[in-house]
Formats: sequence, C-alpha cells, structure tokens
Amino acid sequence: MIIRSRIVVPMVGEPIENGAVAIAGNQIAAVGRYEEVRTNHGGDVLDLGEQILLPGLINAHCHLDYTMLRGEIPPQRTFTDWVRAINARKAALQEADYLTAIAAGLAEVQSFGTTALVNLEAFPELLRRVPRPALRTWWCAEMIDVRGPVRAQEVSENLRAWLQSRPATLGGIGLAPHAPYTASAQLYSEAAALAQKQNLLLTTHLAESPEEMSMFRDASGPLFEFLQSIGRPMDDCGGATPISRLSRSQELDERWIVAHLNEITESDFDLLARGRKFHIAHCPRSHAFFGHTPFALRRLQTLGFNICLGTDSLASSSSLSLFSEMRELRRQEPSVSSREALAMATVNGARAIGQAASLGGISPGFRADLIAIASVETERDVFDAIVAFEGTVSWMMVDGKKLDLR
Repeated sequence: MIIRSRIVVPMVGEPIENGAVAIAGNQIAAVGRYEEVRTNHGGDVLDLGEQILLPGLINAHCHLDYTMLRGEIPPQRTFTDWVRAINARKAALQEADYLTAIAAGLAEVQSFGTTALVNLEAFPELLRRVPRPALRTWWCAEMIDVRGPVRAQEVSENLRAWLQSRPATLGGIGLAPHAPYTASAQLYSEAAALAQKQNLLLTTHLAESPEEMSMFRDASGPLFEFLQSIGRPMDDCGGATPISRLSRSQELDERWIVAHLNEITESDFDLLARGRKFHIAHCPRSHAFFGHTPFALRRLQTLGFNICLGTDSLASSSSLSLFSEMRELRRQEPSVSSREALAMATVNGARAIGQAASLGGISPGFRADLIAIASVETERDVFDAIVAFEGTVSWMMVDGKKLDLR
C-alpha cells in the first residue's frame, strides 16, 4: 500500500511536502514525494489528507504498573518520603490492580503516539496474564534484593520461556536491577553476564536524587537511614558517589539504558569521559516533579552519550505522553530545538533499544511503525508544530498493521 500525507517527516533528511510512504508487508519500501512513490510502487493508496506523518515515538523508560497512581502522591519533602508513600500505596494493591494498570498504561501510551516502549516490570510473574499488546514492548524485569535474595538466572529463564510461548509478540525482554541502593553488586554482575550471553536489554536507575548521593558519598541522609532501618547492609556506603560505586563492580556499556543520572560530580564526569558510553533515559516531567538537580544534557552529549526520553511512571507525572515530555524538555533546556527533541523521542530511543537500523525513522527497510497528527496551516516550523501537538494521535500503524484508536 501507499500512504500519502500533506507532510512526511522521515527524520533522515528534510520533511517532505505532499509526501508518501510505500509499505510492503511490515516494512517501508520507499519514501518521497507522492508523485514519485506512486509512479514506482503499486498498491492501494491511503490518503491521510492534511496530516503530518512521522515515525512512531519510542518511550525508553516507563513503569506501567503504576498507571493507577496518577495524582495519588503529591510532591513530598524528600525523595525518601516519596519512596515511603509509593510503598504504602503498593501495599494495598492486588494482582488485578496491576493488570488493570498495565492495560490502561498500554492504551494511554498508544493514544499519545508511542509505538515502542521499555517497561520496567516489577511483577514479571504477571506477564502470563497480560494480553499480547499491539505495541513493541521490551519487558524488563525489575529486580530488588534489598529485602531478600533474587536469582537473576531464574528471572531470565522465566522471561525467556514466557516470550517463547508467545512467538507473535513484538519487542523483547530485559533485566533491570533497580538501583545501586536496592540491588546488590552481585545482582548487577549476574544480570550483565546473562544479558551478554542471551542478548538481553539492560536498564537501571542511577544517581537520581541528592539523597542517593548522600547515602553513598557521606553514609548519611534520609535514604541511608531508611534503608538501614529495613536491614540493608550499608557497608558499601561512604567515600564514593553512586556512579563511582557502581562502576567499581559493573562496567556500563552500550547494552545499558540508564535512567536519570541527575547527580554528577566533577570526578564522575572524569569517570564518564574515560568509560564506555551507555544510553541515558531522561524523563523531564518526572525530573520537574521531584525538583532534581538540573540535568547535564549538553555536557553528557559532548561526552558522547546517547540521550533519549521516557515518561517514568504516573506516580510522578500526569500522563504517558512523549509530546508533553518534549515540551517540558524544551522548557528546561531552551537550547534544544524541536527537531532535536523529536530525535530524542525517535532516533535516539531506537538506538538505545538496539533498533537503530529498523525503528525511529522512515527509511526503506525500516519497520512500518508510523503515526499521524493533525497539521495546521501556519507559518510554524513543522518540528515546532509536532512538539506543540496536544491530544491524541489520529492514526497509527505498527509493524505494517493499522491500529484501531477508538
């Protein structure tokens, strides 16, 4: 088939007026001006009219489990108070609540134009009861061993068995040691070894809050006291930043997506400059919710890090819209252009999940993951118009199949 639209935004090259995309199966066969594509390719024509056609968005960090917590936890005095608050909410929830939350979260990210996402799943045992989503979803088992042992090998085997039982599932699986303050160095090492052997995605939270910094560098502060009170061994605290502490036991490389990375000292920057380059998932609205230290976007980019966008969870954000994340990013970082913001939600996200040659753009050979949004006749730059878009998308295709957005 051929899809025609007023503007096509391929991400590689410039936007195409009166553009078209030829689809063959689940792949893009051609992209260009409508007349050229129609001349060289057969098939039915779907005319989207006065819309902007662009690649599906990629959410590099979210927690669908907590979709039911929208607006339930106001900003707290400390990050540790927020951790206590979300733990209290979770204690009252049942499996059915989480299944409902996951379904609602998948529907919401889809409505806002996300076609691929990395979800940190706190309860991977629930996946057998989750209907196969239409979206490309990387289910990353979140692992915490602060209260008891966790066998990464067992978690990985269960994930792989589940995925093999659902051969039509789009996306993949991964392992997610939660954070250095909740996951041991041994758990990180086991996860990394398994991921290398089995070609799994890896993701974690790191250097998110000043309290995490105080815990590891100073062996003090609210987070230190809270974790000590629940029995966590604290002998790894004192004299090192979260980044330097983790780097002593685990090399972070291109297989890792690291969320947040807000608290970075000069010695950390020296360490990051010398080390291998991982991917960083920045969540602008969650960052604003907590009032974290300003994110060192430009400095990290200069060091060669690939920075993509995520929504985090609805326990610290108001929606699962990457359009809203792009707008908040530009509010926080005025030097970021709309084109760059969109790249962080498409091209950079694809690179982070190891799909740079198949997702995040509209090019021959790429998967046919596309969305369309209303185009308003103004003098506004097309990328500015995309980032300014509010509401839900009007049309979506994933893996060459049109999705029902009603």
